[in-house]
Amino acid sequence: MKYAKTTSRNDQFAVLLTALFFLILTVSKPVASQNCGCPPGLCCSTNGYCGTTDDYCGVGCKEGPCKNSGPGDPTVSLEETVTPEFFNSILSQATGSDCKGRGFYTRETFIAAANSYSKFGASISKREIAAFFAHVTQETGFLCHIEEVDGPAKAAEYCNTTNTESPCAQGKGYYGRGAIQLSWNYNYGPCGRDLNEDLLATPEKVAQDQVLAFKTAFWYWTTYVSSSFKSGFGATIKAVNSRECTGGDSTEKAANRVRCFQDYCTKLGVQPGENLTC
Repeated sequence: MKYAKTTSRNDQFAVLLTALFFLILTVSKPVASQNCGCPPGLCCSTNGYCGTTDDYCGVGCKEGPCKNSGPGDPTVSLEETVTPEFFNSILSQATGSDCKGRGFYTRETFIAAANSYSKFGASISKREIAAFFAHVTQETGFLCHIEEVDGPAKAAEYCNTTNTESPCAQGKGYYGRGAIQLSWNYNYGPCGRDLNEDLLATPEKVAQDQVLAFKTAFWYWTTYVSSSFKSGFGATIKAVNSRECTGGDSTEKAANRVRCFQDYCTKLGVQPGENLTC
């Protein structure tokens, strides 16, 4: 006599665990999404995949709960966002007879630099563009200065002799130059290597080459600043000039960066977000 096969509670529980295991595997795998139509709660990465880790929600995130931008602040076209009107609204405030930047910094050279250093604009939001130009404004005085005003007088102060990987060349000064005022031999060295320029031997080139003046700023931004932007504008102040976060006279400089950031966010039609100060 044959008996009907029955399923015990233990067997049912085992089947349930197995099904749950495979469900977890399925959910944990990246989900392809050519049009970035990710399910709610998932981020769309720069390569068009859905997930929840920093690889998806960090730099390059296009949609969803992105950490580097936020709701209403998706990745945008750098060329379409930094219009001649926006760029010139900054440059027009560079006044005075010593504003060499008025004939040096142009929107055309900015775009040319971005095209040759695509890492900067590959996945950037309006809010981050506003942040970048807020720091450029403070560092150059509304694109007025190509190099640090009193840089030549204190050139020796910008040579860190303990940095053997980027040794200072005799007679060269590594004071601030360019749109973010690249400073110190330990920045000129690696920046030059990444841009295929010997900036340790010819640091002055940053103040002579219009495109390079922006490319060095892009290098500094993508290397030291961009990753901190997801924590708010205040974190970028620390990344650009941490001394302004320690109080004293530098506090007003940090406050001016914040004011510029808020102004540029308004011009670009995006909210500045939280954590604006150091």
